[in-house]
Amino acid sequence: QVHLVESGGRLVQPGGSLRLSCAASGRTFSSYVMGWFRQAPGKEREFVASITRSGGSTYYADSVKGRFTISRDNAKNTAYLQMNSLKPEDTAVYYCAADQGISYLSTSSRDYDYWGQGTQVTVSS
Repeated sequence: QVHLVESGGRLVQPGGSLRLSCAASGRTFSSYVMGWFRQAPGKEREFVASITRSGGSTYYADSVKGRFTISRDNAKNTAYLQMNSLKPEDTAVYYCAADQGISYLSTSSRDYDYWGQGTQVTVSS
């Protein structure tokens, strides 16, 4: 099992920036594809970004492309989501997820076996 803990969510102004962190337990962090998803009240959980095991490739939802950056530091067992130019529609609970056997190109939450507890991001003036 791998345990994931997100942090960094808070209230920010439109146009502002925020970095989320996802700390993972275990000795095999580098074997996991990592993804970020988000869910607003009354809406389905949606894909945000993903990154390959070594961090060499990334994939983004069209809604965040050019504004968000996913990264990872395998030496620290941590994945990150840098969010810039935030919009009110980015308001959601953000979750990190991990899986050993999927492609990073998967956008389905059903493909990820391990999830963090989520962290609230609110974009409002």
